[in-house]
Amino acid sequence: MKLKVRRLSVVVFALVGVVIWLFTNPESYDQIFIRVENTGAEAGINYDEENDDGKEIVLADASATDSGLIASEVLELLDVKGRAPKTGYSRDQFYTEWPTIDGCNLRQRIIKREFGDKAVLDGCNVIAGEYDEPYTGEHKVFSSRDEISKGVQIDHVVALSDAWQKGAQYLDSDTRYKIATDPLNLLAVDAAANEKKSDGDAATWLPSNKKFRCQYVARQVSVKYKYGLWVTQAEKEAIKRILTNCPNESIIGN
Repeated sequence: MKLKVRRLSVVVFALVGVVIWLFTNPESYDQIFIRVENTGAEAGINYDEENDDGKEIVLADASATDSGLIASEVLELLDVKGRAPKTGYSRDQFYTEWPTIDGCNLRQRIIKREFGDKAVLDGCNVIAGEYDEPYTGEHKVFSSRDEISKGVQIDHVVALSDAWQKGAQYLDSDTRYKIATDPLNLLAVDAAANEKKSDGDAATWLPSNKKFRCQYVARQVSVKYKYGLWVTQAEKEAIKRILTNCPNESIIGN
């Protein structure tokens, strides 16, 4: 009963927030990276279908850049617990390689999604292009596939190790596979920035590009809400501090 009341309250607050936004249309921050809100349509991914390896890949609706639910309110619905032991963790617990969908590797699809119409393609492969990188805020230009391979990594916004310690180890293998391959949880980012992040959560690492932080933590909340993962108290407080700067920030693609 209490949970139903909390969920109803979230919906009511969300509707009020949407009405206010329609009248005022405030800018919570300068949107420097709109393209990452697309969860797959530009890449030609078919939803609710099996990939070429035979596993179902369920992705967020590409047309829904937000769900109407406010990130700060959805954050309150997440369980708060300490980290579970990392014992038994490996990436193989989630996936062994990027899946192939309609003949094209998911890594290449994510890069193409971010580069948009600036991507130069050789079949499925992005061999050159440019984009506004979200974690640093820098405009990146690449003239070869080798430069892209060295300079761009696909980041799990909720790191897989973090997910493992906050509930994923208790989920079935198919759900863990979805966490690792859902474009909602994937961004093409600067390799050096991604290595600095490692498996940190919002309490230990945030993008140096402050303009992207609201969307970054909202995406983490979106992933954890979608897959029933929890947050630590320190992580929750860090996310709340960021979202105070953008109180109308919505969760993404749930």
